[in-house]
Amino acid sequence: MNVLVIIPTYQERETLGEAVERTRSAVPGAHLLVVDDASPDGTGDLADDLAAQDAHVHVLHRAGKDGLGRAYVAGFRWALERDYDVVVEMDADGSHQPKHLPALLAALEETGADLVLGSRWVPGGEVVNWPASRLMLSRGGNAYTRLALGLPVLDATGGYRVYRAAALARLPLEQIHSHGYCFQVDMTRRIHAGGGLIVERPITFVERRLGESKMSRAIVLEALWRVTAWGVAYRLSRLLGRARPRSQQAADEAGHG
Repeated sequence: MNVLVIIPTYQERETLGEAVERTRSAVPGAHLLVVDDASPDGTGDLADDLAAQDAHVHVLHRAGKDGLGRAYVAGFRWALERDYDVVVEMDADGSHQPKHLPALLAALEETGADLVLGSRWVPGGEVVNWPASRLMLSRGGNAYTRLALGLPVLDATGGYRVYRAAALARLPLEQIHSHGYCFQVDMTRRIHAGGGLIVERPITFVERRLGESKMSRAIVLEALWRVTAWGVAYRLSRLLGRARPRSQQAADEAGHG
């Protein structure tokens, strides 16, 4: 498989070098694309240096900070234009362990899945160094998402995942406007709604040691209102789907009468 690992960055100079080195070691045949949003700390310059030293590393510079979702969509388009078979999402801060990537890639091939989620909440998955409040937020958010959207997964919000490029090519990427972490939910629901197969494999998520977390109140609120809106639309579509056959049957009976 022709694999591209997308690593979005903003202010990740302290951790990017190690993330790239560990990923290259874990999956030597894969290519890496660093998508940098004009980081003022020089992350983009470091990415250029890494690319100059290694032909497997590429850099996509964007004009400014424009949200995680749009960074990934830009990376998806870059991958599709270059005919990669598999596209991986991975953070640059060290929270996503590259040692898990071979198993995630193997799961994609073995199961024929369209999306493999690196899951913190399936048996065998775990989180290291999170406070109780963050654990409750993630578990509660995933439970709410699963209930609202009818998704058959335990970790729809996780950002360590592997897509089959053909599945991404079927999505209307220009219509995806989620900015923060709810982008992951958006992508999961779109793959599921399109009939794609989603599987989960356990990972160990390690809270970042350097830099600052991008989690904020605004990101949480965006996820809450978007998931709620999607959930309402999902429930309405199911109700209309059930009602339509009955209406059609009534019309048919009236016509026969």
